[in-house]
Amino acid sequence: MPHLLAATSMIERVKEFINAVCQPHWFMILSVLGLVIFLRFYRTLTRPAVAGPLAALGLLAFLASCMDENFAKIVTKADNVPIVMMMFAISFVIWLAFRQAAINDENIEAGRPLTEAGADDKVLVWPDLVYIELIALVLCTAFLTVWAIVLRAPLEQPADPNIAPNPAKAPWYFLGLQEMLVYFDPWLAGVVFPGLIVVGLIAIPYIDKNPRGNGYYTFKERPFAISTFLAGFLVLWVLLIIFGTFLRGPNWNFFGPYEYWDLHRPAALLNVEPRDLFWIDIMGLGIPKNFLVRELPGILLIAGYFILGPWILRGLFFRKLYQQMGFARFSIMSFLLLVMLLMPIKMALRWTLNLHYIVGITEWFLNI
Repeated sequence: MPHLLAATSMIERVKEFINAVCQPHWFMILSVLGLVIFLRFYRTLTRPAVAGPLAALGLLAFLASCMDENFAKIVTKADNVPIVMMMFAISFVIWLAFRQAAINDENIEAGRPLTEAGADDKVLVWPDLVYIELIALVLCTAFLTVWAIVLRAPLEQPADPNIAPNPAKAPWYFLGLQEMLVYFDPWLAGVVFPGLIVVGLIAIPYIDKNPRGNGYYTFKERPFAISTFLAGFLVLWVLLIIFGTFLRGPNWNFFGPYEYWDLHRPAALLNVEPRDLFWIDIMGLGIPKNFLVRELPGILLIAGYFILGPWILRGLFFRKLYQQMGFARFSIMSFLLLVMLLMPIKMALRWTLNLHYIVGITEWFLNI
């Protein structure tokens, strides 16, 4: 009996630790750190002898977590099952791509041919391709049929304008945008920033005109392009979907994966505004009536961020890349990269300092 109590106490401590680590600022920091470690040691981490035990350990931890009532309610909800599958699928696809990249990079260093060299991957439409598509069609149909039988469709009661669900969540593919609406004005979070990020990710191959790495898997020959794409996709999209699906609970509060979603949990937030800190706390004056003067501290911060940012990036990280790109292409790349980085910076400031808006010009609906 004492051993059972000790084991139970240890499990509860582990759950409390995971709940604490899953606070948004720690979760994002650890996610970025994990991505950096993976990119640095991708050759070792993608080896089957290493990736296999890690995948088994992760699956075992997931199944063990399902024994927790609160965790099980979240991951087994009909709406959330596809998100769980998506997480495993993304992990597998990234492992597969980087495993092939690791093999090719090792072959290049050793002077051996690439795995894609001399590969005859042409097949006849009939019968080869048609048979493969038919088999895929039958398997997907069977899978979706079983899914529809086992998991009930997430249909709720007829819509009632007097009753709103708590939390009210968008479909999973819009949860990233819904999360961004917490930190920025709707037209910025829903249109401008996602558009710039998507355009920036599309423009990577045209900005980074490195001729190597075309037509075969590699990471060593295209580290900047691949790292930037993964950071934008995983950190600024998949991670926000995870936040909205598994960690956002009633009243849009953050909850740990093992926490009970308490409807009455207070959300005591005291918004911090840079204009208040500057004009009242530092200058000892009142808030100016002119909105441009009122928001001057935030405007200067944003202007300095975009003006000095490219020079800082060039001096600290991209000196060689600047020589390859030239001034014009490097300036475009820096602007798009700084826009992408502005989102996690603003999120971290909101989570840690309760910073509301850096620039809050409500007269023009310009709230950053």
